[in-house]
Amino acid sequence: MEFVFKMHKYNLMLMVLLCSWVCFCTASVTYDHKAISINGQRKILISGSIHYPRSTPEMWPDLIQKAKEGGVDVIQTYVFWNGHEPQPGQYYFEDRYDLVKFIKLIKQAGLYAHLRIGPYACAEWNFGGFPVWLKYVPGISFRTDNGPFKAAMEKFTRKIVNMMKAERLYENEGGPIILSQIENEYGPMEYELGAPGRAYTKWAAQMALGLGTGVPWVMCKQDDAPDPIINTCNGFYCDYFSPNKNFKPKMWTEAWTGWFTEFGGAVPYRPAEDLAYSVAKFIQSGGSFINYYMYHGGTNFGRTAGGPFIATSYDYDAPLDEYGLKREAKWGHLKDLHRAIKLCEPALVNGDPSIIALGNFQKAYVYTYKTGGCAAFLSNNDRNAYASVNFRNQRYNIPPWSISILPDCKNTVYNTARVGAQSALMKMTSEGGGFTWQSYNDVTESYDDNSFTTVGLLEQLNVTRDASDYLWYMTDVRVGSNEGFLRSGKWPTLLVSSAGHALHVFINGQLSGTVYGSQQNRKLTFNKPVNLRSGVNKISLLSIAVGLPNIGPHFETWNAGVLGPVTLYGLNGGKRDLTWQKWSYKVGLKGEILSLHSLMGSSSVEWIQGSFVAQRQPLTWYKTIFNAPGGNEPLALDMSSMGKGQIWINGQSIGRYWPAYKARGSCSSCSYAGYFDEKKCLSNCGESSQKWYHVPRSWLKPTGNLLVVFEELGGIPYGISMVKRSIYSVCADIYEWQPSLMNYQMQTSGKVTKPLRPKAHLSCSLGQKISSIKFASFGTPLGGCGSYREGNCHAHNSYDAFNKYCIGQQSCTVPVTPEIFGGDPCPKVMKKLSVEAICS
Repeated sequence: MEFVFKMHKYNLMLMVLLCSWVCFCTASVTYDHKAISINGQRKILISGSIHYPRSTPEMWPDLIQKAKEGGVDVIQTYVFWNGHEPQPGQYYFEDRYDLVKFIKLIKQAGLYAHLRIGPYACAEWNFGGFPVWLKYVPGISFRTDNGPFKAAMEKFTRKIVNMMKAERLYENEGGPIILSQIENEYGPMEYELGAPGRAYTKWAAQMALGLGTGVPWVMCKQDDAPDPIINTCNGFYCDYFSPNKNFKPKMWTEAWTGWFTEFGGAVPYRPAEDLAYSVAKFIQSGGSFINYYMYHGGTNFGRTAGGPFIATSYDYDAPLDEYGLKREAKWGHLKDLHRAIKLCEPALVNGDPSIIALGNFQKAYVYTYKTGGCAAFLSNNDRNAYASVNFRNQRYNIPPWSISILPDCKNTVYNTARVGAQSALMKMTSEGGGFTWQSYNDVTESYDDNSFTTVGLLEQLNVTRDASDYLWYMTDVRVGSNEGFLRSGKWPTLLVSSAGHALHVFINGQLSGTVYGSQQNRKLTFNKPVNLRSGVNKISLLSIAVGLPNIGPHFETWNAGVLGPVTLYGLNGGKRDLTWQKWSYKVGLKGEILSLHSLMGSSSVEWIQGSFVAQRQPLTWYKTIFNAPGGNEPLALDMSSMGKGQIWINGQSIGRYWPAYKARGSCSSCSYAGYFDEKKCLSNCGESSQKWYHVPRSWLKPTGNLLVVFEELGGIPYGISMVKRSIYSVCADIYEWQPSLMNYQMQTSGKVTKPLRPKAHLSCSLGQKISSIKFASFGTPLGGCGSYREGNCHAHNSYDAFNKYCIGQQSCTVPVTPEIFGGDPCPKVMKKLSVEAICS
C-alpha cells in the first residue's frame, strides 16, 4: 500500500485509488513498507547531513560533490529559524543562510534533498534554532499545545514551504526535495507533557500535511507519528527500530557518525568499522534510508553554538572534517560500504529477509526476489572472536563485530571490519612569522548612557535578549575604617551564586577570580577572599553566556546570569547580603558597543602599539592586519596561547575560543568492537578541548585583512599563529585475500577467472608527493596509523616495493602478495600489510 502526498483535499481512500496514476504523472515521491519510491522506483537511499550555515557558500559545491563521490544520494539539513528571522517579520536568506542557493546546488550535483523544517532543530545550535524574540511573545510556551507558539511555528513553516514551492524545489515540481520533517525528536518531550504534547503532535502533523508539499513528511523519535507521516529513528544504532505501521518504510534520519565537542570535554571519535557495522546491520534488517549525522559537521561561527558550552568546532568526527577535507579512513570505508549496499539494492527493495542462524552470535540475512537474484549479509555479533561459518556449503571467516556483504549470496565484496580505504594523519603547519599586534583595554567600571540601575538581581537573557554574551552586574560596597580585616589583613569572602555560564569578578577594577560551569552543570559559585579597602568599593561582576540551551523540556524558561545570593562574609557585622541592594546593569562590553571588531569601529579608539601592547591582561582587545597565506589549503588560527574570548576576521565572527578550558575524561585505547556511545572513544584529555579555529579562505582578501581578538582572561597574543591543514601521512592496512569490490566486478564481468589479490592504495593530496616510507611490514604488524611496529612475522623486503613504486608519486598502488615482498615470511599464518607513507 502506498501513500501519495499531493492534494490533501482528497480523502485517504481516494489517494490510494489514484496512487498508480499519480505516481507517474504528478506526485513522484511515494512510499511503502519497503522503501521510498521516486517516480515509481523503490530506492535504498544513502543520505548525509550538511548544515548550510556551518560552512560558507564557497565551500558548498565541494562539500556536496565529495558527498556524492562518497556514495551519498541525499543531502539532509535543518532549517535554522533564528538565522532566517532574527527579528519578527524580518527575514534573512543571504550568505551562509541562502537556503535556496544551497538546495539548488544539491540539484545541480544530481542529488536529492531532505529538508528538516522543524522548525525546532536542537542540533547543538543556539536556542535550538528558535529566535530569542519568540520567548517574549505574550503567553507563549514552546513546543506544546499553545496558541501563540503554534501560530508562530506555522507562519515560519509556511514561509519556508512557500519559498521552496516558488523556486520549484520539490521533487514533483522538478526539484530535489524528496522529504520534509516537521518537529524534531519530540517523542521524549511528548511523554513528559502528556495530553498537551499529544495534542501538539497531532496538530503539527495536520498543519504540515495541509501545506501540500507533494512529498512525504517524517517525524523522528516520534513513535506515535500520525498517519501518513513516517516515524523514524535517531541514534548510534537503529537496527532494532520498526515504524509504527507496517506500510511505512524503516528509516534512520540520524546515524551519529561521532559526537559533538564541548568546552571542557574530551573530543569524541567513532571508529569507521563500528559505524559501517551499524549501517550494514540496519540495512540487513530491512532499513532502506540511512542518513549520516553529520556527513560534514562544520563550524559554529559567531555565537551560533548552543548547549551551553558547545565548542566552536562542530567537526563531529564526520566523513568530511570541519574544514571540508576527507576524513580517511572513514570517508573511504563508507564509500566502499555504499557501493556494496547498492549492488544488493534489487534484492533489498524487492524481497523480505529470511534469517538463518549460523552460530551463537552469527546470522545470515538472505534476500531473494522473483527474477532469481539473491543478496546476503553474514553477521558476527561476537565482539571478541572471529567466526568461521558455513553458508550455502561454503566457509566464510568473519571478524568480530562485523558484517560481510555478499551481493550474489556467494562472493564477499565487503566486510565492515576490513578497511580497504587508506587512512590519513593530518598536520597543522604554521604560516611563517607571527602577527604584529595592537591592544586596547576594555573598562570594568562604567556607569554611562548604556547602563541602568534597579534594586535586586536580574536574569541575564531577560536583559541582554542575547544581543551579547556579556552582562555587567555592578554595585558599590561601603567599608568603614573600623573594619577589623583592614588591620588583620584577613580579607572578607565574597560569595556569588550564578545560574551560569561563566563569571569574572572584578573588585575596584582588578580581576579577583573567574569561575565557570560545564555542559553537565551550568550553575556556578564564586567563593573567594576579595581585597576591599576603606570607603566605597566597586564590585563588578561580568556574567558570560556560552551559548543558549538547545534541548530539554521548556528550555526557554531556563535561567542564566547572577541570580544570587551575593553575600560578603568576614565583616564586623558578620555577613552582608548584597542581593537586594541597588545594582547597575550594562549589556555588552565597551569594545562591542564601539564595534571594535569592524574596520570602521576599530579606528574609533587609540590602540597601544609596540612594546606597550598588553599581555596577560583581562578584558583586552587585540588587532592586527595580515595578508592571506598562499595556496589553497584550509586555514585555522592556533589560539593555544590565549585563554577565552572571541575572534573576528574582516568583521565576520569566527566564534568563541576557550583553549584555557582543558578536556576532562579518560582517553584510553578504544576498540571498534562492542557497542559505541559518546564516552567510549575520546581524545585530547588534559589538553584544550579546541585549540584550532577555522578561518574560511573566502573571508580573506589577498592583502590587508583585519584580525580582531577579544581576550577575557589574559593571554599572550604573540603566540597566535595562522596554520594550514594538510595531510601528514597516509596509511594502508590490508589483509591477505581481503574482499574487494574490484575483485568481484572483475570476476562477474568475466575479465578474470580466479580471485585477485587485494591492493594497497596510497594517495597524498593534489600538490603533494610521497617523500618517504615511514613504515612497511608484510606479516603480523601491530599498532595503527602513526604508531605501527613490527610483529613476530615480518617480510624483510617490505619496504622495497613502496620505495620503488611510491616515492616521488602523488599516489601509488601495490599488490598485497608475498612475491612482491620477497616471499612468504610465515606460511599458514594470516598476514596483512601495514604501511605508512609521508606526504610532502
